[in-house]
Amino acid sequence: KKSKNSLKQLFVNGMFFEELGIKYIGPIDGHNIEELTTNLKYARRVNGPVLLHIRTKKGKGYLHAEQNPGKFHGTVPFDVKTGAFFKKGKKITYTDVFGSYLLKKGKENDKIVAISAAMPQGTGLNKFAKELPNRFFDVGIAEQHAVTFAAGMAMGGYRPVVAIYSTFLQRAYDQIIHDVCIQNLPVIFAIDRAGIVGEDGETHQGVFDLSYLTHIPNMTVMCPSNGTELMKMLDYALTLDSPVAIRYPKGKVPVDKRKDLTDIDYGKGELIHKGKEIALLAIGSMVTTSTSVKDQLNQMGYDPTIVNMRFAKPFDKEIIDEIISDHKYIFTLEENVEIGGVGHEILSYIHSKTKGKQDNRVVTIGLEDRFIEHGGRDELRQICGIDESNIADKILSVIQK
Repeated sequence: KKSKNSLKQLFVNGMFFEELGIKYIGPIDGHNIEELTTNLKYARRVNGPVLLHIRTKKGKGYLHAEQNPGKFHGTVPFDVKTGAFFKKGKKITYTDVFGSYLLKKGKENDKIVAISAAMPQGTGLNKFAKELPNRFFDVGIAEQHAVTFAAGMAMGGYRPVVAIYSTFLQRAYDQIIHDVCIQNLPVIFAIDRAGIVGEDGETHQGVFDLSYLTHIPNMTVMCPSNGTELMKMLDYALTLDSPVAIRYPKGKVPVDKRKDLTDIDYGKGELIHKGKEIALLAIGSMVTTSTSVKDQLNQMGYDPTIVNMRFAKPFDKEIIDEIISDHKYIFTLEENVEIGGVGHEILSYIHSKTKGKQDNRVVTIGLEDRFIEHGGRDELRQICGIDESNIADKILSVIQK
């Protein structure tokens, strides 16, 4: 009997599920509408749980997409006949900077390993995979396993870098806590597509990671404001023996003309401009926005201070103490939901520091408590009120009361 059951398990599709009391149907050709419809109707008549095993081919029906499914996962405009993309000139993105620099570091340190959850190209790890294939691991659409696997690699003496989109890292929240942070392991999380992602749609908006990462013990969270800072943060993360998250947005890297970019110091921000009365505490992508806001406020006769916070956790309390002492208005800027974000943490700190008696007006500027629809990144930033014009108007409405 055991031999018979073993043979059935080996040769008969779905026996594993049948043994669990789940009706198995398949495999079904997902591109055959008639076959698919027939089996869906049959499944509806089954009294109990049903598993439909449906097979599809990515890019089915368009030869270029079938031959290169990764490239056509999300596309810019392209020539239908040739499959060639129309490009308006190369724009260096945060993903490009991360992928190239991690490859450079990987060649220098054979303990660095890269882990992807079915998106090596989207996260910029395709070059690493090609040149260092023995130290690249694609675990498929299994973010939970990617994080636990990274924890195991870290315990084995390696320096794992897990590159995952912000919205997909949410799936591995439990593993981040139990497998990485409780054990305080040196796993680096490269969080791509953080903030508003635009055309990828409602399910891809990476606007929650600051809220769900900063409250985890042992976790350090950094947010670069440009490509150079991203490389510096990756360098610094590789020196730490604890969990680190580096979150950066989708899109091109802003041009930073400053030649005096300071090195990364744990938990320290960067004073970009010393003004008076008004302070803008910005993090990540909002640092560039804050400089544009400053230009608008300058035209109105105001000279705001700009601080690049750099660290979401731990944030720079010393620089905030200085701001409290000589600024009347403090505005925090982040591309994350306001609830549980950096702004709320800073607001809580200021309130406890001044016992609510200090004459400081603290205003948090972030994303509202709602899901963000599909649309262009710039368009959505404007709709959500975190573009430079809306922020400048909000600041003026507060200080001119």
